[in-house]
Amino acid sequence: MDNLNIINKRISRIKEIKEKGGKIVGTFCSFVPVEILDAAGLHIINLNSSTDEYISYAESDLPTNLCPLIKSSYGAAISNNSYFSLADFIIGEMTCDGKKKMYELLSEVKDSHIMQLPQGAYRPYSPLMWENEVRLLIKVLEKRFNVEITEEKLRKAVSFRNKYRSLYGQLFELSKLDPPAISGYEAYKILERYKFSFDLDEEYKELEELINRIKKDYEEGKGPIKDKAKRILITGCPLGGVLDKIVSTIESNDGVVVCFENCDGVKPIRNNINVDSDDIVKAIADRYLKIGCSIMSPNISRIELLPKLIEEFKVDGVVEVLLQTCHPYTVEAREVKKLMHNLDIPYMAIETDYSDSNIGQVKTRIAAFMEIL
Repeated sequence: MDNLNIINKRISRIKEIKEKGGKIVGTFCSFVPVEILDAAGLHIINLNSSTDEYISYAESDLPTNLCPLIKSSYGAAISNNSYFSLADFIIGEMTCDGKKKMYELLSEVKDSHIMQLPQGAYRPYSPLMWENEVRLLIKVLEKRFNVEITEEKLRKAVSFRNKYRSLYGQLFELSKLDPPAISGYEAYKILERYKFSFDLDEEYKELEELINRIKKDYEEGKGPIKDKAKRILITGCPLGGVLDKIVSTIESNDGVVVCFENCDGVKPIRNNINVDSDDIVKAIADRYLKIGCSIMSPNISRIELLPKLIEEFKVDGVVEVLLQTCHPYTVEAREVKKLMHNLDIPYMAIETDYSDSNIGQVKTRIAAFMEIL
């Protein structure tokens, strides 16, 4: 199914949900604890935009030298040509400075709640601070939507999301095979398709059937990847707006992306929640604070995770994607480069945006990198 059909199908489903009295909550980041929203009976849509077409709208309010993800998402919101207009409520989080200030503007046009995320995850008081934010979110949603988020509902939601994340793990396992059973491009498009939470049981079944079908094809010798394709791990910024520019180019140059370490891939699904914890809210909060985002200082989780992924996925080279003016990831690239040098893993960083202005340069650099592997 092409992107336009997927979008139209989603919009139709959102409208159907709203007509039946359902409520839609828009999120932007993997730090938002979806178990809380599930327990409240809310439907989730991802409001990050990944197209260049909305950026001109955003630049009426935002500086031109701002991250393209932020500008595209804000532009989509104010253009009224997006999912944003269909959301009843949005939940933001205090990650990078650009997003913090964007949420202030969005709150003028949409009912919002912003979670204050501690950016020193290893400070002794940070877990309690974030736990308090999660408890506040529960109170806000209960009042806003006139619902009761009980411990029983939370445990049920945790159990299902653990199961769902484990299924994503099975999808990623397909890339550990040699050769992989799936291309990186296809894997990412599958991840994009299931960013929305409308009918969780149905979506789980669809994804499970898709994974089983890919496994069956692979076992029958119908794998899409050449035996000698170079295995690439992608790290850094979200890839939505540069997927074709980066991933397609890698995979058209005798490579295959076997792992996405960024927040659209492996990183946010690595840890499950102990459903039998004495304090389920604390367990939920603790799980999300472990996500190794570059806004954490120091970002120990990311630096510890990368070597594990390189070993698990048998990686031949690492490509770091840096969106222009994304300062947290751009500065942190120095540490990632040092880490790859110590691991003796070929590494390349590419700084780009959502436009096609540098596509020729990007393709040339990727082709040269793949040549040396």
